[in-house]
Amino acid sequence: MGKELRDIAKELISTNKKVQLIYAFNGTGKTRLSRAFKEEIVPSTQNDDSEVDGEKTRDKFLYYNAFTEDLFYWDNDLKVDSRQKLKIQPNTFTGWLIDLLKELGEDGNIATNFQRYTGSKATPIFNEKYKAKIDEKEVTIPALSEVTFQVAANEPVNYEPGTAATDGVENVVQGKYEVIKISKGEESNFVWSVIYTLLEQVISTLNELDATNRITDKFDALEYVFIDDPVSSLDDSHLIELAVDLAGLIKSSTSDLKFIITTHSPLFYNVLCNELNNKAYQKQADGTFKPIYKPNKEFQKYRLEKLADGDFELPEQPTDSPFSYHLFLLNELQKAINDRQIRKYHFSLLRNVLEKMATFLGYNYWPALLQKSQDGKPDPFANRILNLSSHSAHAGDEISDLEDKDKDKLEALVGYLINTYGFKKQELQ
Repeated sequence: MGKELRDIAKELISTNKKVQLIYAFNGTGKTRLSRAFKEEIVPSTQNDDSEVDGEKTRDKFLYYNAFTEDLFYWDNDLKVDSRQKLKIQPNTFTGWLIDLLKELGEDGNIATNFQRYTGSKATPIFNEKYKAKIDEKEVTIPALSEVTFQVAANEPVNYEPGTAATDGVENVVQGKYEVIKISKGEESNFVWSVIYTLLEQVISTLNELDATNRITDKFDALEYVFIDDPVSSLDDSHLIELAVDLAGLIKSSTSDLKFIITTHSPLFYNVLCNELNNKAYQKQADGTFKPIYKPNKEFQKYRLEKLADGDFELPEQPTDSPFSYHLFLLNELQKAINDRQIRKYHFSLLRNVLEKMATFLGYNYWPALLQKSQDGKPDPFANRILNLSSHSAHAGDEISDLEDKDKDKLEALVGYLINTYGFKKQELQ
């Protein structure tokens, strides 16, 4: 019998592990799970004092999800067309975050993390306080409420001295840099870099056992960090780097802080799983090494599944082996076949399985795995239908109905792969 997301959240809390890793397809409910989890840790108050509620939330619970990205938005400066900037939505969380950035001097580390994980040459620059005219009224723009992104200019860029585009940025005044608008993917990575830099400071601060010696007391009551899919815009190389760094950061935490991580990326899931399955040690004053992280006691991984009736399941995954993503896809395909609920996107899943099988078996051409025609070449119909059904210009095409003959072909292809390449039947139940 399935469970509601709040029941899943309670289950995660009661497990009492240092870190819990969850895989789920996009659209399954990972972001909603983060909200349900937050409600279990810090239930929303019924009064209108949002400031008090905000303080309670961030005192105990720090999270990154799609809502976090929404707190950053672009002002393209269309009237002047001179200074595109990423603005930070003012609320209790961003106000707290900005104050911390100012207090801890972490803006430089944010820039370093952003450039490392994106490979971008753009440097994020937080603004100094300045005055501006908005609707003919002079207003004061607070420091650290806007971000511009600068790259070395091929030609000198001459901004008018004293304007918001140049205030506090010496190199721009000298005409050595130009302000650009970064891509949507880079924007997502920048927001993650802000949270990751904060997380580095959180763990470093809480690792100090004597609370009176900590650089700040703002993390003293923090209990949980919930991270939902920070890798949606990263290439494989930077994704692996981030996963290794995040796992290392979590394992370096010696406080009681706990982590929940959700992702739709099989690669991110696998790298995190492998890294979190390794012990971590800390060198002592006498030269010996003390274990500070033991995966068999502190790590658990799951797969979040949404059932047909809208409820959810959270089956545990074995912690001694990486996630077999291709087997999971085959399970999904077999379910669709058994229920006769085959859609076009299932051919995309099958192609994904074929690509992973080809890599594992040493083929450089995945159609070579398909059933052969009489002349020894891959079945032309199977190849054609996989190509046609795997590339759709519109999202609606992915769930459109198929003819019965196409459904029969998918069933035959899945059966051929399972029987020909030796998949264990019991793993596909």
